[in-house]
Formats: sequence, C-alpha cells, structure tokens
Amino acid sequence: MKNISLIKKFEILEKEFHKISNSIIQPHIVSNQKKYKTLLKKYRNLEKIVTIYEKYKKKLTALQEANFILKNDSDPEMKEIAFLEKNKILEDLSDIEKKSDNLLFSLFPTGKENRVEDDHRNAIVELRSGTGGDEACLFVEDILRMYIMYFKQVGWKYKILHAQKGGIQGYKEIILDVSGKEEVYGNLKFESGVHRVQRIPKTESQGRVHTSAITVAVLPEIKDIEMKIHISDIKKDTFRSSGSGGQHVNKTESAVRLTHIPTKITVECQEERSQHKNFEKAMNVLRSRIYQNEKEKRLKERSIKRKSLVSTGDRSVKIRTYNYPKGRVTDHRIHKSIYNLVGFMNGNIQEMINFLKLSEKNQ
Repeated sequence: MKNISLIKKFEILEKEFHKISNSIIQPHIVSNQKKYKTLLKKYRNLEKIVTIYEKYKKKLTALQEANFILKNDSDPEMKEIAFLEKNKILEDLSDIEKKSDNLLFSLFPTGKENRVEDDHRNAIVELRSGTGGDEACLFVEDILRMYIMYFKQVGWKYKILHAQKGGIQGYKEIILDVSGKEEVYGNLKFESGVHRVQRIPKTESQGRVHTSAITVAVLPEIKDIEMKIHISDIKKDTFRSSGSGGQHVNKTESAVRLTHIPTKITVECQEERSQHKNFEKAMNVLRSRIYQNEKEKRLKERSIKRKSLVSTGDRSVKIRTYNYPKGRVTDHRIHKSIYNLVGFMNGNIQEMINFLKLSEKNQ
C-alpha cells in the first residue's frame, strides 16, 4: 500500500529536519534564544515524523522482498510464508499511514490552528466578476481600488500578476501578489467569498437598484522550498498578451498559461514582457492554489464541522453586501453593519477585519 503523496510529504519534511538539525548547532543560532527555541520545537516535531518515516521505509522494503519471493520462488511453503507476511506488512503499512496522517494533522493542522499558522504569510488575492455583467466588472475595479487604498494605509506592497479587462470597463478578473512586514494573509483571509453590491448602475436609465456580485479568493503565498511541483505535472501554454505593452504584445507570445495536470488547476499570467517572469509569477499562484486546495480537501475528508465560515476561504459563501442607497456595508458572517460606505470603499476596512478577527478568536 504505497502512498505516493505521503512519501512526498515525508521526503520534504525529512529534508527540513536535516536542515534544522544542522542549523540548531550553529553558534549564531544558539546565541539567539528566541530563534533557537522556535527551531528546537520544530526539530522535535519533525523528529517524530522522521522516526515514523524510517519504519515506513523498512516496511516497504520488506513488502518488496515478500513480492519477490511470491513471484520467483518455486517452494510452495516459502510462498505461503511470504503470502502471510505480505498481508501482515500491508496491515502495518495501513496502520502507519493512518497514524502518520493523524500526527501530521496534529503537528501541522489544517483547521483553526493552521489558519493562525498561515497568518504570517504574504497573500495572493484573486478578484473575479460574477453575476451582473458589466456592473460586476465595474465592481471588481471598485473593490480593487478599495484594497489598494487599504494597502497604502497599512504600508503593504502589491503587484498585479494577471488582469483581464471587462467588456466595456472594469475587470473580469485580476490577481494580485500582496506583501508586507506582518500578517498580510492573517488580515486579508477574511475577504474570501462572494461580495454583493446593490446600487443603481450608471447605465440604468430607470433609476432601478441592481444587484451584482463578485468573488474574492485570498490564498496564503507558498514559497518554492515549501512545496515542490514536478515539472512533468505541468502543461505550459504560451500566447500573446491582451494587456498593455504597445507593439510588443503583437510580436511575442510572452503570456503564460500553466495547468497542473493532477488537480486540473489552471493559472494565467501576462503582465510582464518576459515569458520567464510570467512563468515565475504563474508558478507562485499555482503553488498557493494547490496548497489551498489540499487544505480544503483534508478538511472535507475529516468532516470537520465549523462553527462559523469567518475565514474558511469558501468562495461560494456570500460574505458581504455593499448597499449604496443606504450607505451601508454588512458582513453576514458576524451580522455587523458599518454605515460609512464611502469611507469603507476608500480603504477603511480594518474595523470590519478586527471584528472578524475577534469572532474567529472566540470560536
């Protein structure tokens, strides 16, 4: 019962274990007590994983030996012993896999504790238009402006990784890489979900209020060292950029589309003139999406019942309504309304985020 996915995790964690083993004996680490304690705690957790991995590898070797005897030995008695041994080994492997899964979950959880563990990361923010046609595209642009103004307030930087313009104005889709000194994902994770707007569109001659919606997805940024993606698992396509760039976009296929074959996750990037740079940015987004996908899958498999959807990142959940006629923004997860829509759309969203943080803490 060879679990390829588990082995890959074991290998990554084993490498990290050996790396930390070398680090914690270095004088500059030992002299820094805070850093030393953090690394020592991680070392002890990883040591448990590595010990189990050693047992797992021994069982896999024994399984190979039993299979060899079953296939090549002509002695019926030896085959009978190998057959019984193989069944016992398979039971042991299954038991180790279950224990490993539980240990990995307890040490590196994907529930509430892991959400907090991810809080220190930078973030990938994806905005997409939903129901409402051109009005939804315009609202994507409005929410983008809101976030950019918020980033300026808190001193964060952002880069546009991918942008697809709307039919008339606004954006059908835009993806940002957001970085800062601390808790970028820890603040922005609350923005994941469906954002609904109620207002009179500029194109509405009757003065009727329309309802449109967009989707926001916030993913923790995952570095290359934390998640290795095999190039053989990626299909790469290139095409001509549809964005800005003057004559350049008509001459070279600098835009990149990556498809992760095992998960069918697709990422596009076309903001850079260099195909190489677009590839790097697309890989960055791809790692974050695969990581988030894995987290959500594990939570589903374990049937974890959440008390709230405050920061699960569920993209199908309606989280917030922006009501322009009443000048009100309401977050439906915590039933909180702020009657200063103008200020909110100008980037003053920290108050709402603080309420959401408090709600998550009290779960």
